[in-house]
Amino acid sequence: MYLKNCWYVAAWSKDVARELNAETILGERIVFYRKEDGSPVALENACPHRKLPLSKGNLIGDTVECGYHGLTFDCTGTCTDSPTQRGMTPRRAVVKSYPVVDRYRFLWIWMGAPELADPDTIFPIPNFDDATWGKTDGGVIDIDCHYLWVCDNLLDPSHVAWVHVSSFAGAGTDDEQLNIDRHDNGVVVSRWIEGKPPSPYYANLVRFEGNCDRLQHYEMCMPAIGVNKSIYTPVGTGGYDKPQVDQTFVNISYNFMTPIDEDRTRYFWFQHRNDHAGDEAISEYMNDGARMAFLEDKEVLEEVHKGMKTPATPHIDLGLDAGAKAFRLMLDRAIKAEG
Repeated sequence: MYLKNCWYVAAWSKDVARELNAETILGERIVFYRKEDGSPVALENACPHRKLPLSKGNLIGDTVECGYHGLTFDCTGTCTDSPTQRGMTPRRAVVKSYPVVDRYRFLWIWMGAPELADPDTIFPIPNFDDATWGKTDGGVIDIDCHYLWVCDNLLDPSHVAWVHVSSFAGAGTDDEQLNIDRHDNGVVVSRWIEGKPPSPYYANLVRFEGNCDRLQHYEMCMPAIGVNKSIYTPVGTGGYDKPQVDQTFVNISYNFMTPIDEDRTRYFWFQHRNDHAGDEAISEYMNDGARMAFLEDKEVLEEVHKGMKTPATPHIDLGLDAGAKAFRLMLDRAIKAEG
């Protein structure tokens, strides 16, 4: 059901502190905390004795004490104390530990074989430390739907014409031809819309007057990372093979879908732009607009999930679904390859 040997966003780094935090990721119950030196820890959230969640126990130094009979576990999942029978700790008194890494303001977790966890394979974010680029604070929402419905949505540039009328919609988003490209780790659905007004969300962000050439770049990478790139440039300067000009505005929306289980998805995001680097008002405006749009998606996708889970009649596909179908096929092959 899920690709395991890869990194998922578990949380915003700022939201994991010196306390026991229970979460479910890919259907697995996990407890997160930070050691006294600030490094993160993720353990199976179940004492091996009677499966009481360790999150119901106590954080003592860098160890977790079960709240039932005091079995205590270190950050590797090894039992370091068994108060009721010291010196006779059961060999099976161990809990699973997960590799976790802080990067790009996120806490990343590796859900597969620990020996394969390489932090260098965490999804790269170019220009993240470039002070000339601006960032939004980002956010997180839970959506009551299967994560692949969110992935489908983020490979569909056309839905903005109906779902996001006041933000990302605009002339050409309903019927301009889409291009589909595949690479080793994902799929890109894109199109240049030429000589049209900018969408409402971007109208006050671009630094030129009048119509624009506009790129809609919707990319989905395994396991479930969406990169939505919007480029706005003066008329006549846009196109796949044309260099950017001084007035070109680039905004990249990074979207990280972490399956909670088969019916729920945790959706993290932030925006990264090549202009207005230190303008907090712009960052707040963009963040608020993105959150509003994603809540519009949430309303639609939760209904899609219910409808597709218990259909009364067969569903159909449209031509615009080609990119999503290509990504699902690629992901399915990768999951099967893991065995």
